[in-house]
Amino acid sequence: MKYLFLLVLVSVTFTSFTQNTRRRNSDDLVFESEEDFTLENNFDGILNFEVHKQVSSNPKLNFSQTWDTETCFSAKKRNSFANVNDTLWLCVGDTLNEEFKIPFDGYMTSHYGPRHGRPHQGVDISLKTGDLVGAAWSGKVRYAKFNKGGYGNLVVIRHYNGLETFYAHLSKLLVVPNQEVKAGDIIGLGGNTGHSFGAHLHFEVRFYDIPINPEYIIDFASKNVKDENLLVHRDLFKSKIPSTTPSRLKEVGHDHDDEDFEEIDNSVEASEVLAGVAVASKNEASQKTLPVRVARKYYKVRSGDNLFKIASVNGLTISQLCQLNGLNQNRSLEVGVTLRVK
Repeated sequence: MKYLFLLVLVSVTFTSFTQNTRRRNSDDLVFESEEDFTLENNFDGILNFEVHKQVSSNPKLNFSQTWDTETCFSAKKRNSFANVNDTLWLCVGDTLNEEFKIPFDGYMTSHYGPRHGRPHQGVDISLKTGDLVGAAWSGKVRYAKFNKGGYGNLVVIRHYNGLETFYAHLSKLLVVPNQEVKAGDIIGLGGNTGHSFGAHLHFEVRFYDIPINPEYIIDFASKNVKDENLLVHRDLFKSKIPSTTPSRLKEVGHDHDDEDFEEIDNSVEASEVLAGVAVASKNEASQKTLPVRVARKYYKVRSGDNLFKIASVNGLTISQLCQLNGLNQNRSLEVGVTLRVK
């Protein structure tokens, strides 16, 4: 009987161990496996039934929004703010699901709105590669993968308040689709993947796939929402920066302005807007004269590369290369990451 009890105990312990191995540890942060968060097939993606009722009851809006874990724009960007004639109300400070947490407390390096004549549909926040990025509000992760459209490693979270937030250019993803997160939970590590030249967080707020200026909702200086009540109307989707918002824009050149590049990824279609970063068309590029002050150069990490090799090829020391990119000398490089080498 004693041996039978020990056998059962060992069996239970082994089963518990094998279940826990589905969680992979990365820099002391637990990364859940996707199979742990498979939702029932009939989940329709509605997290705020009151907001959904307001939207669906207005036939003029004709908004759609699906639970699509493979496409970052779940409505295929078909929804238009031109149809918003009335005012909708939603609460962005839901105490039942944890209140707002700033995704990363860094300097804003680029505002929402036109940039080089093209839309920049979020704000850019400075950080270093490897910095911890958190969820702004509680909700469910709808999308978490490398996005070929320019966002790089991208996390999209649908929130209980009726909004969605985008976190782009991450160096590592620490969440998976269908995973429930709380405000402030770590969802990834900062980086410069995708169409990004210089580590930063591109952060977007969207309502039914339509981008909203985050500064209308969030006071980035006080690291809190401006008002728990958000009135959704047509003017909310315009790009004008609110004059009441204290600016934390650093007086430095943007790390990802087109005019600062010595090389542009030719695989990107000309004139396409990627993660809010506009790519110059061939005609514009031929007419554009680079400022004399620009002397930056970038290198995209390939298979087999390491810090020593990249530094040597570009006439740098490892220390100089790490300082340019905010890297730790002991951190491994991921293929596809863009590093500044000059």
